[in-house]
Amino acid sequence: MNERVLDGTSMAGEEAPVASPLVRRYQQMLRAVDGLSYGAIALMMTLMTGLVTAQVVLRYFFGDSIDWADEVSRLAFVWSIFLALPHGIKKGIHVGIDILINRFGSRMRENLMRLMLALSAMLMLIVMWNAGMVAREAWGEMMPTVDLSVSVFYVAVIISMAHCFLHLLFLVWQGSDVWGND
Repeated sequence: MNERVLDGTSMAGEEAPVASPLVRRYQQMLRAVDGLSYGAIALMMTLMTGLVTAQVVLRYFFGDSIDWADEVSRLAFVWSIFLALPHGIKKGIHVGIDILINRFGSRMRENLMRLMLALSAMLMLIVMWNAGMVAREAWGEMMPTVDLSVSVFYVAVIISMAHCFLHLLFLVWQGSDVWGND
């Protein structure tokens, strides 16, 4: 059986190749970043839900509103979406058409997968770089109702692309099944 499990045991109970200390440290670092990201996503979703709920209650029951609620809830939504992207990459949750690739052998499929992951990692760097340039140029432009730069939206993109790049790099390096049932 050719299973890759990083804890030294396979699901069939036989010994699997043990990962190097560098691989284990990189994976631990990714897990820590994922944990921070999960916490930030939960915080953003809570903020968004709380603000939208408060806004609805205030509008329909009290005839009042929070002038900045729409902007902050939109910001929380954008941040939660971009922070969630790397988790989809880690789990392989994406839309793909695999009619042709399913006709290839497992070795060819894995090689093509690694090639596409590497190209995707390069794309993440390009998007991150451009988002940084746009954020820098727009830093002085403020949101209408909140004393924040509109570049805060682009900061979410930069963080997301960096996190995505780290996951893609790990998948290229270790293979598409490295996370297993993690």
